[in-house]
Amino acid sequence: HMLGTYTLKSIVEKGEYITPSVIREMKEKDREAVIEMMRGFYASPAVSTNGSDEIFTADFDACVGNSPYLEGYVFEENDTPVGYAMLAKSFSTEFGRPCIWIEDIFVCEAARGEGIATRFFALVDEKYPTALRRLEVEPDNERALSVYRKCGYTPLPYLELKK
Repeated sequence: HMLGTYTLKSIVEKGEYITPSVIREMKEKDREAVIEMMRGFYASPAVSTNGSDEIFTADFDACVGNSPYLEGYVFEENDTPVGYAMLAKSFSTEFGRPCIWIEDIFVCEAARGEGIATRFFALVDEKYPTALRRLEVEPDNERALSVYRKCGYTPLPYLELKK
C-alpha cells in the first residue's frame, strides 16, 4: 500500500509567495530530524509523559520497518522536515470496525497555522475512509482542540487508563 506524495499549498511570510508543502511516508533519512522533533513534542505540555530516546528510536524503527501496527509520515516545506505524524492501527469492538489512532502529530512552531495538520487529517480520511479515527489531546491544548474539531473530531466521554 504505497502512499504517494501528497501536496498542498501554503502561504509563507506575509503571503508574498507560495511554496509547496509535502506530506510523505517516513524514511530512514528522516531519523535524526524526526527523533529531534519527538524530543520537543514529548517535552511539551501537549504530552503527559517525556518519552526517551529508546522509545523514540523504537517508534521510528517501527514506522520505517515492516511493522503492521505503525505508520510514520513527515511534513516538509522546501525539502525541510517541519513536522511528523504516527498512526497506530487497531480494531474497535465498540464501533465494529478498524481503528486508526493518530498517536503523534507535531508541526514545528514556525510552520503552524498553514494547514499542514488539516491536510494530514484529510489524507488519513482518504486512506482509511471506513475506519474509526481516534486521538488524544491534553484538555488545555486549545489550539490543537480547535484544529481537531474543525476536522470533525468530537470528544468521547472516557477516562483513559494504562498499565
